[in-house]
Amino acid sequence: MKKVNLSIENGQPIITEIKPVEVNGERVLTTEQLGEVYGTDLNNIKNNFNNHKDKFIKGKHYYFLQGEKLKEFKNQVNDIDLVGKRAASLYLWTERGANRHCKILDTDKAWEQFDNLEETYFRVKENKVEVNQLSPELQMFNNLFKALATTELEQKKLNAAVQETKEEVQAIRDVITINPKEEWRKETNKLIGKICYKLQDYKTPKDKIYRALEERAKCKLSIRLKNLQARAALNGMAQSQIDKLNNLDVIANDVRLKEIYISIVSQMAIKHGIKA
Repeated sequence: MKKVNLSIENGQPIITEIKPVEVNGERVLTTEQLGEVYGTDLNNIKNNFNNHKDKFIKGKHYYFLQGEKLKEFKNQVNDIDLVGKRAASLYLWTERGANRHCKILDTDKAWEQFDNLEETYFRVKENKVEVNQLSPELQMFNNLFKALATTELEQKKLNAAVQETKEEVQAIRDVITINPKEEWRKETNKLIGKICYKLQDYKTPKDKIYRALEERAKCKLSIRLKNLQARAALNGMAQSQIDKLNNLDVIANDVRLKEIYISIVSQMAIKHGIKA
């Protein structure tokens, strides 16, 4: 079997080569391999096992080979690096056993390497199919199903993108359908509030809107506000009420200003991806 390369450590690539070992068709690791992968010494693995032996179940977390079974395994692997000729016994760790050791070690490297072991070592054999060993007919069907699966996934992505676009278009429609004759002030204030919240700036967006309004309408809101306050005083409005008059009251008294103002707010909301 070819060696398996593992690579990770704080985002930096490192290479740990592992020769795949199997027992009863299940991939396992020797104690030496486990120590090398997790970055700890052999004695540490052994001591952790001895100190937590009650947490390991034979046949589930590990295999223990000796005697005739060990001899058969030596003949099977025929690798002096995996098991020494004079070894009288051998522990082989399953995926669950490797996971248990990872929890006991509880180091960043152990956790990173166990995730990598799952993806590149233990789970590989489960999903591996030797396609070239299939009959030509089955190979053809295999390729066909792969193509169909790819097409279906691409279609789902396309449908999701279309749906997202529809939602964005609808959101734009909702923004630009503010009716000047209805609660335009409430709706524009709501949009401006969302813009300010998204930008985490509760002054600049409002200033930009009023500047844009003055430029498009060729007017000065400050002058119009003073004129509005003067007319209100002549009509006998209480000073406390006059003091509350603002730019929105100026806009409310001019249909053209109102339409331009609504348009500017809507455009800014669309620009920043704000939904009504």
